[in-house]
Amino acid sequence: MSDYKFTDYFEKEVLRKRPYLKKEWCIQVIENPIKMEPQEHNRFRFWGEIDELEGRMLRVVTLEDKRTIHNAFPDRRFKP
Repeated sequence: MSDYKFTDYFEKEVLRKRPYLKKEWCIQVIENPIKMEPQEHNRFRFWGEIDELEGRMLRVVTLEDKRTIHNAFPDRRFKP
């Protein structure tokens, strides 16, 4: 996990709003994405399946380095 960083927004807002999320899940998605695409403002979206989310995809948003995690949430509208 030492190769990854987390923004203040992730630490203070995302984990507060979604206390069930685990940082390890976010890293797992980045390292083994089902899909990845660029996003506006030099960010990247990654999607991956997390067994504990009962079939829902986890979307993880990183900064441009693809190592600093900024946001994460279950994505009900994921289309491969």
